[in-house]
Amino acid sequence: MMDVAEGPTFSSERSGDAVRLRLAGHWTLDACAGIEKGAGALVSEAGAARRAIIDLAGVQRLDTAGAWLIDKTRQELSAKGVDAEFQSISPEFGILLKEAHFRAFDAPPRRKGSYLMTIFADVGESVVISGRDLFNGVEFLGEVVAAMGKSLINPAHFRATSVVSHLETIAFRGVPIVVLINFLVGAIVAQQGIFQLRRFGATILVVDLIGILILRELGVLLTSIMIAGRSGSAITAELGSMKMREEIDALVVMGLRPIEVLIVPRILALIISLPLLTFLADMSAVAGGILVSWVYGGITPKSFIALLPAAIAVHTFLSGIIKAPFMGLVIGLIACVEGLAVEGSAESLGRQVTASVVKSIFMVIVVDGIFAVFFAAVRF
Repeated sequence: MMDVAEGPTFSSERSGDAVRLRLAGHWTLDACAGIEKGAGALVSEAGAARRAIIDLAGVQRLDTAGAWLIDKTRQELSAKGVDAEFQSISPEFGILLKEAHFRAFDAPPRRKGSYLMTIFADVGESVVISGRDLFNGVEFLGEVVAAMGKSLINPAHFRATSVVSHLETIAFRGVPIVVLINFLVGAIVAQQGIFQLRRFGATILVVDLIGILILRELGVLLTSIMIAGRSGSAITAELGSMKMREEIDALVVMGLRPIEVLIVPRILALIISLPLLTFLADMSAVAGGILVSWVYGGITPKSFIALLPAAIAVHTFLSGIIKAPFMGLVIGLIACVEGLAVEGSAESLGRQVTASVVKSIFMVIVVDGIFAVFFAAVRF
């Protein structure tokens, strides 16, 4: 036969200024409404008594919800000046009452001050956090350089297989999306350039526009942003999952350095992949520009290719390629730092992956701006 769950019940017995509250039945979550009403009734029943004895001899079943409400009742009676205590508690119920006891949570203090000061405080806090991230990134870069130097001194520490594997994931498998996006961007730039230049009768200058803008800036910038979103997030997620499953700690226990096993191969793969992908991005964007120039501007591919050398120089192409390894280094450093910062929850993993992508894209644009200023200063 199945047990029929008995609801939570209680009875009271007064003796002078004391009251005995006898609890019975099942004080479990199955009867959540009943145990909550019962707990409130216990406080009311105690009334103006000076002493209350909560007798649990008749309680058949008790879980954390019931234990929490019973202990809350005891504390509420104590707060009213009633000396409340438990009696006839079985050992298992005693442990449950001790572990699930009611705790009062203090509300966080509300910020005082004007809304404008709060904004300034948030900005200052963000600046401090950014400075701390910069310091941690430089420190991490030093560790990576030291690990790479150790691999050069002792080639046995260099993990070529891992580097090749990451090259396949980052470079080879990233080719389709990089080529497609840059082809479309080149086509869009050419189409808009032709429409605007046509007003001045200078449609032919779209060749200069495509050559300089794509080869010098857009090719490497778009490729870096896509790699930051595609491969940077993947690296952060991989390292974060390893951190959550304590695989990185296991490597340390086995006498291996995680920075040599996990970090250096990924960063090297990014540094090598970005120039290769940037070259393909430049070629695909120029191809998109040639196609649209032919369709909208009447500039044949043969004419476009013949005019291109006059529009650009070798340094125009090299300026984009030179930036690429530094973009890969920045993306790799940020992705690895954020991945190692993951804590033991899925929420932390998602938060760090998001931070990795946002910081990588931001720093890619910053690095591109720094190079633009530097190249302008040296007239490159």
